[in-house]
Amino acid sequence: MTKKILVTGGAGFVGSCMVDKLIEDPGNYVVIIDDLSTGNIARLPEVHAERWKFIKCDVNSYRDSSAVMMAFQFDYVFHYAAVVGVQRTLLNPVSVLNDINGFKYLLDLCKNTGVQRVFFSSSSEVYGEPFEHPQNEHTTPLNSRLPYAVVKNVGEAFLRSYKQEFDLDYTIFRFFNTYGPKQSQDFVMSKFINNALAGRDITIYGDGMQTRTFCYKDDNIDACYNAFTKDEYVNDTVNIGSDFETTIIELAKTIIEVTNSKSKLVYLPPLKEGDMTRRKPDNTKMRELLGRPLVSDRKSV
Repeated sequence: MTKKILVTGGAGFVGSCMVDKLIEDPGNYVVIIDDLSTGNIARLPEVHAERWKFIKCDVNSYRDSSAVMMAFQFDYVFHYAAVVGVQRTLLNPVSVLNDINGFKYLLDLCKNTGVQRVFFSSSSEVYGEPFEHPQNEHTTPLNSRLPYAVVKNVGEAFLRSYKQEFDLDYTIFRFFNTYGPKQSQDFVMSKFINNALAGRDITIYGDGMQTRTFCYKDDNIDACYNAFTKDEYVNDTVNIGSDFETTIIELAKTIIEVTNSKSKLVYLPPLKEGDMTRRKPDNTKMRELLGRPLVSDRKSV
């Protein structure tokens, strides 16, 4: 029997990569919705046209999302639609907060139309400035004031509440800096690579000693897909990220070396908000889902 799957934000980076994975299975039919505010039509699949459909709509509009949900009666929902990117979310805080309305609309429709499970793309930002290192799924300090982090925390709370009250199953994925082909050019990895290839200066906020981990998109997608197909971590939370920690300055220098670039490092004042000092997930659950080494286990960027 064909599984009908909705992917919101399916013209975004990670959402489109998940769509590509889902339509490999002839037993899946995927409906992609995106308002294309940050998504790109060029990310839509080029194969298996009979297994997917794109509908331009705004998930934060009840009229738009209800029309789609009622028409297809989905079995599963991957909710990846969101305003993303540190600078974009800082500059558009009200748009970020509007995502709460969209999520509530979506969950109300899910519980009323027979959706079996919702997969939610949360973020490492829910950890704020962590007091535990690495960050564990069951320790969330809730100390970030950023609208983006607040919205992701609220989304997680909605899922737990809808499970308790309406028995709607969920899985929360907390993404840590996913990178790879299709990524927008305003994220740190793609921005550094593009600048290095063009010989442009690479700008670093602060002293560059803040640390991050970078997860290649195949590791992200394979782990999340396995959680879906194997019914793992139902009503649970999973960190999705590499545990190979690097400083931002090390990342920039590595990219300059690998690309044989003549780019120079330019230091700017630290960001007032949104640039946490350390990020590294406890990815034990993700490794169990993958059942194979991560790309970063080869210590590559």
